[in-house]
Amino acid sequence: MIRSVETLLFILLFACATGYGQPDPNQRVAGFPVNYDEAKAGPYTLPDLLTLENGQKVTSKEMWTHQRRHEIHRLFETTQFGKTPPKPVDLSFKVFENGTAVFGGKAIRKQVTIYFTKDTTDHKVDILFYLPTKMHEKVPLLLNISFGSNNKAVDDPDVKAGLVWPREGKGVVRMLATRTGGEPPRHAIPIEDMVSNGIGFATLYYGDIEPDLKKGMQLGGIRKYYLKRGQTGPEADEWGAIAAWSWGLSRVMDYLETDNRVDAKRVALTGSSRLGKTVLWTGANDPRFKMVLASCSGEGGAALSRRDYGENIKHMTDTSRYYYQFAPNRHSYSNDFNSCPVDAHELIALMAPRYLLLQTGDTDYWSDPKGEFLAARAAQPVYDLFGVRNLFPEMPKAGDTSLAYQPLGYYMHDGGHGMIPSDWQVFIEYMKKFL
Repeated sequence: MIRSVETLLFILLFACATGYGQPDPNQRVAGFPVNYDEAKAGPYTLPDLLTLENGQKVTSKEMWTHQRRHEIHRLFETTQFGKTPPKPVDLSFKVFENGTAVFGGKAIRKQVTIYFTKDTTDHKVDILFYLPTKMHEKVPLLLNISFGSNNKAVDDPDVKAGLVWPREGKGVVRMLATRTGGEPPRHAIPIEDMVSNGIGFATLYYGDIEPDLKKGMQLGGIRKYYLKRGQTGPEADEWGAIAAWSWGLSRVMDYLETDNRVDAKRVALTGSSRLGKTVLWTGANDPRFKMVLASCSGEGGAALSRRDYGENIKHMTDTSRYYYQFAPNRHSYSNDFNSCPVDAHELIALMAPRYLLLQTGDTDYWSDPKGEFLAARAAQPVYDLFGVRNLFPEMPKAGDTSLAYQPLGYYMHDGGHGMIPSDWQVFIEYMKKFL
């Protein structure tokens, strides 16, 4: 449920500030026009999912798994998100709270720091857990990557206060994320509902891994640590910020595989907007994650790039905006979307046969909810190879859950960008069915 009038006001102001109302046919972003006319969204031809680079047709799940999937993954790695380093040899974990009863004894709270390097002063991330109390076996878990610090993401005054980065243009010094007495979080995550259904919840702040800033790499993000001698920025096919956040999520999975309370084979991921792109790429890149719940991932996520509607590659990779989130190679396709060797249906297909729910909003025109639906439909042939049935007869209306509870699900709420309280209930039902 929504916790306060402040939350409602925040959602309204966010929608107004980012243009999530009726689309403006004359809108320009980064100096480039934005198309909201369906008649101008094509034509386009999507890359063939089931044809190998040598021209051979993919006819079995074995050919997909051992050949075609590797080809497509490599293309996303080198042309969109960027290559990442392997698991660090100095990775370590510190459990600094191991089981405090909360929510009237319904759950225990646990807090862990993951250190990426031998130096424990930098390059670390705090994970906050809430796990069901009355479970006699390992529990499934929803891992949330958040725009806010852990103590601001939940309504729990005893959570460790984190350090957060300012927004672009507001300075470069990390600040302690303090809360005033009785201040509720901006987004109400129904943690008690999850634990009562036997599902654990964990969250982390994405800025602990890499600052979401144009100069984030230079300010001390994990990418800076991996720069080679004399290197000042990533090579053309090396990681952007999204791949860095994704890399950090895989390090969380490394920890989860050691936690005797969590079933690491039943972990779902969720994130919204650029973090929706992040969890999509994480699921594609790291098959240890069983499920992804991607919220409004849009351009660079689940929305088709060749379908020029709303935000496009040119808007996203312009140097005035989010070029740093992708491999530098991504900008090469800003003037010809059709020249890009991959598109969103292939990113979705990399999840097959695992579980993926795409959540969008019917007035989130900028993120192109129809483009996400079309991408899911175009990815179905790969699920067919595994005998996994998903139906996409037509795009559902807002609030219609008829396509939500299938292995490759699609759900569109009535509203704009990001998650709203009712989405969490859809997520819980989806996890109850498949996780």
